[in-house]
Amino acid sequence: MLLIANDYELMGLEAVYPKPNLSQKNAEHRIYPYLLCGLKIERVTQVWSTDITYIRLKQGLVYLMAIIDWFSRYVLDWQISTTLEAEFCTETFSRALNHALCEICNTDQGSQFTAESFVDQLLERKIQISMGGKGRALDDIFVERL
Repeated sequence: MLLIANDYELMGLEAVYPKPNLSQKNAEHRIYPYLLCGLKIERVTQVWSTDITYIRLKQGLVYLMAIIDWFSRYVLDWQISTTLEAEFCTETFSRALNHALCEICNTDQGSQFTAESFVDQLLERKIQISMGGKGRALDDIFVERL
C-alpha cells in the first residue's frame, strides 16, 4: 500500500528536523501596536517594512533581512547574515536611515526587531513603531512577498 502525504498527516506523522522559527519574541522586550490597519499609504517614506527570511544552502542556513518602502515597493537595503543576532538588522536599518527617514517602521515581533538597539534608533529619530501580530504574515505583506 502506498502512503501519500495526507495519510501521514492523518496519522500524525511528520519528519523530525529543526524547523525555521525566525520570529521568536523576547519576553523582556516591548511589543508595539499595529498602526497600519486602515492607513492609506500615499507617499514614499511614509511606511517602511522589514523582515527576515532564511535561505537554505548546502552548508546550512543564511538569513536575509530586507527593508522595503510600502508606497514604491523599492528595496531600500538588505543584508545577509549567518546568525540571527539583532546586530545585523540594526546595522542594515541604520544604513537605510542614512539616506532617508520613514514615518512608520513596520516589523514582526521577532527578537531582532524588539531589541533595544533596533528600537532605540527608531525612537531617537521620532519614527513610529508598528508591529504585526503573532502569526499574522499579512500585516507585513509587501516584505513577505519579496
